[in-house]
Amino acid sequence: MITVKKLEKNDLPKYKYWLMPKHKYHEFNGPYFKKKTNKEVEKYIEYLKIKLFKEDFEINFKLIIFDDKIIGELSWYWKSKETLWLEIGIIIFDEKYWGKGIGFLALKKWINILFKEKKDIIRIGLTTWSGNIGMIKLSEKLGLKKEAEYKKARIVNGVYYNSVSYGILREEWIA
Repeated sequence: MITVKKLEKNDLPKYKYWLMPKHKYHEFNGPYFKKKTNKEVEKYIEYLKIKLFKEDFEINFKLIIFDDKIIGELSWYWKSKETLWLEIGIIIFDEKYWGKGIGFLALKKWINILFKEKKDIIRIGLTTWSGNIGMIKLSEKLGLKKEAEYKKARIVNGVYYNSVSYGILREEWIA
C-alpha cells in the first residue's frame, strides 16, 4: 500500500541518503538544473532539522511510503499565488519501483490531497522535459492536459529538449 506522509525527524537519515547526487533519478528529475553537492544536501538536512519543530514552517512536500520504506517524494509550489495555481512534482527515488504504477497512485493521491486541503486553488500544473517519457505518460494517464511545449528550452548532456507543461482545473479533476 502507498501512503503519503509528512517528513518527520526520524526520516531525515534515509531522506538524506536519497537526496545525495549519486542516485539515478537525478538523470530525469530536472537534470538541466544544478544538482546539490553532498555538502549542500547535508546543510539542507540540518536546516530541516531546525525548521521541522517550528509551528509556522510549512513544508511543501510529503514522502511516498511503500512497503514501510521511503521511496519518493511529492512536492508543490506556487506557480502563481495571485491566480491560485500550484505546480506539482513527483520523484520515485529507487528505480526498482519505476514502471510499476506507484507513481500514478501516489500522484493521484497527491492531487486529491492538494485540492482537498487547499480549497481555493483553481488549477494544478506539472512541468517536465521531453526526454522524461515516463513523466509525460504519467501526466497523460492521470488526465492532465498538455497545455504548452517550449521548444529547445532544456539542455541535458549537451542536447536540447523541449519543456512540456500539463495542467488540470479543479472542476476537471473532480469530474
